[in-house]
Amino acid sequence: MFRKHAVKVSGPKSKLTFWQKVYRYRVLLLMCLPAIIFFFAFSYMPLPGVYVAFVKYNYRDGIFGSKFIGLDNFKFLYTSGKLWALTRNTILYNICFIILGNFLAIFMAILLNELRCKWFKKVSQTLMFLPYFISQVLVGVLVYNLLNYDYGFVNGILTKLGIERWGPYSDAGVWPVILVIIYLWQVTGYNSVVYFAAIMGIDAEMIEASRVDGANGFQKIRYIILPSLKPTLVILLLFAMGGIVKGNFGLFYNIIGTNSLLQSTTDIIETYVYRATMTDFNFSTASAVGLYQSIIGFLMVMGCNFLVKKIEPDYSLF
Repeated sequence: MFRKHAVKVSGPKSKLTFWQKVYRYRVLLLMCLPAIIFFFAFSYMPLPGVYVAFVKYNYRDGIFGSKFIGLDNFKFLYTSGKLWALTRNTILYNICFIILGNFLAIFMAILLNELRCKWFKKVSQTLMFLPYFISQVLVGVLVYNLLNYDYGFVNGILTKLGIERWGPYSDAGVWPVILVIIYLWQVTGYNSVVYFAAIMGIDAEMIEASRVDGANGFQKIRYIILPSLKPTLVILLLFAMGGIVKGNFGLFYNIIGTNSLLQSTTDIIETYVYRATMTDFNFSTASAVGLYQSIIGFLMVMGCNFLVKKIEPDYSLF
């Protein structure tokens, strides 16, 4: 005799309240708590301080007690006539950094993945990491000793070969290439880690199946590895768009300094603001410039995310 089992047919799940969700996912929330505290303390709590961009800051009265002057702090940029040139230089440098940086990072990650000798792979990763941890001040010293007109290493070699000396510190046209090369040398190894980790996350059975089907190394890279890196690349590009108008002050200032002969091609927003405010520590002006950069970056992220959502919804941030 068979025992009949009652089958309970559940209806549609009732919606959980906010506190019920908090209780259900309490472990996950606890794991996220350090990140939540960090962003709340350093990203959301300082937001009222944006008001300093619209006042004539006075140390005695504080931010909200200082005199409100509206957009006068922003005149510092657009009345100088350099706003367009500064923004153009900053954006063009960052575009080169983002595009070439990600391309080289992917290239290096794929090369590391193809290495079969484990000790050589570890040594290569270590050597690629080292430039990232070198101080920008030291990088500036190295570049100066390489390119100095009188006793630089490059001009020393040119002199020995009977070739005329090269004076890069008086030629503004060569510095966009030099700065991009220096940046790529310093960050490519560090940036490749993310892509290398993404490659390590690819299903090994998929790789093995491609080998069984007769795919060679280039076909494996083209049809398996590169498509698998696409989501990571899109996310990193979207994040990078937020800082498209924020220049690398340490790189530019320590290598170029205050050389007025090179400012036409190397002057970015950060270096100009530093020179303009170094004698008068004007927090209001600096805050106005930061707000300008943040607004442009926010619009860039939103616009790029909108385009990505239209093309590949799964790769968008939100």
